[in-house]
Amino acid sequence: MTRLRQRTPGAIIAMAAGVSLLGLVPLGYVAVTAILTGGPTLSALIFRARVGELLANTAGLVLVTVPLCALVGVAAAWLVERTRLAGSRAFAILLVVPLAIPAFVNSYGWVSAVPSLNGLWSGVLVAGLSYFPLVYLPTVAALRRLDPAVEESARSLGVAPIGVFFRVVLPQLRLPILGGSLIIGLHLLSEYGAFALIRFDTFTTAIVDQFRSTFNGPAANALAGVLVLCCLVLLVGESGARGGARYARIGSGSARPAERSSLGRWAPAAYLFLGLLVALSVAVPFASVGRWLVSGGLAAWTDRYLLTALGQTIGYGLIGAVATCLLAFPIALLAVRFPSRVTRILESINYVTSSLPGLVTALAFVTVAIRLVPALYQTAALVIVVYLLMFLPRAIVNLRSGLAQVPPGLEEAARSLGRPPLLAFFTVTLRFVMPSALAGSALVFLGIVTELTSTLLLAPNGTRTLAIQFWSRVNDIDYVGAAPYASLMILLSLPVTYLLFARARSDRTAVNSL
Repeated sequence: MTRLRQRTPGAIIAMAAGVSLLGLVPLGYVAVTAILTGGPTLSALIFRARVGELLANTAGLVLVTVPLCALVGVAAAWLVERTRLAGSRAFAILLVVPLAIPAFVNSYGWVSAVPSLNGLWSGVLVAGLSYFPLVYLPTVAALRRLDPAVEESARSLGVAPIGVFFRVVLPQLRLPILGGSLIIGLHLLSEYGAFALIRFDTFTTAIVDQFRSTFNGPAANALAGVLVLCCLVLLVGESGARGGARYARIGSGSARPAERSSLGRWAPAAYLFLGLLVALSVAVPFASVGRWLVSGGLAAWTDRYLLTALGQTIGYGLIGAVATCLLAFPIALLAVRFPSRVTRILESINYVTSSLPGLVTALAFVTVAIRLVPALYQTAALVIVVYLLMFLPRAIVNLRSGLAQVPPGLEEAARSLGRPPLLAFFTVTLRFVMPSALAGSALVFLGIVTELTSTLLLAPNGTRTLAIQFWSRVNDIDYVGAAPYASLMILLSLPVTYLLFARARSDRTAVNSL
């Protein structure tokens, strides 16, 4: 730490350490709550039939949905990037659109179309259609960067095309597949609205129910502890599966696109697969929202809270995005310009915290605010703090990438010409980093606009975001009243989703930061 202080401004270290230490609050909350609850009581709350049922439901959901999303995502990415299918560009864009549809809105669309949906397989259907792009996007990015010479060498040695894919291409897709699968698994553990609508109980739905019936009760806290353990199991499992293999290309030469393959008689099956995937993931929710909008007519848009909800959602999104990027900057700067064991620890804390379900983070700060800082309870500031911790890595990853691409020599040259260090930083470095900062802010904005669970727990009285108002209407079985809120969430998310698609085809940073 002494060496770090000598090399970096103390203010940068203090800001980075403050944000990272704030990220320890949720983990500390879970540990302290477990200790205060006591061993006998905690054991009685955890080792009971209900928890076993929730564990079976949650584990089954993850074990079925994650491999299915990986299979669908990789197949779709290969078809649009490596085959000569007509219309592959259109399919490439349409397959990203589900990211603009919050999972709970997707569930609303499916429940509207098929009211009898419930149980595990309905959960797999809704979650799979919502989250497969999280594997599809990084796989698309990876396929565009693979060195085609390796595949050509394998074919020249007599390896069949199917063998080239499984023996050469697929191993090089290991990192994007595992990374996307980890993100999907964490989303499944934290998702509430999508599964509540189809009456499928998971740890998160049970925690929300417990929290509402007995505020800050030991049962909800015990379930939160089990959920955190499930998250850690996923993180450790992904890290172990990733291994230490190197995938970077070494040597000179310029990148060139891989040759696309002709599917021949398999082309109709490929069109059927992609068409069905787009229809189920995009057309069904869009059609359901459109049907309810038509049913409501112009009256549906006269809801007195509609403009308020839109304004508050944009406000929270913009403030949260700007605050997150500003506080992520010192961490990214330390990681790129002053790497050390301390900076790696500070950075890693934020990744671990963001991997926790937003519900657990919200519960932690509700408890801390009530006991230590009552004035913060049910304030917009507390909501922003939780958003900051949930979505900080989205900003860090993008800022880190932008900073890494700025040669330090440019800033040194500016100082040698007489510019003060701070002015040199703002006029040179910050100028180059701005596109990455805007991309990170956009991704944080997308996360805040579609966030439901923690907002339900933390929002001050009178808060009416689009997600809260949508959920309120759905709970009242007012599907017509919910449709305008659902459509506005999608409209706000579509431009950011397209930005993500564009960056995925040129830069994997934005994809990995999801």
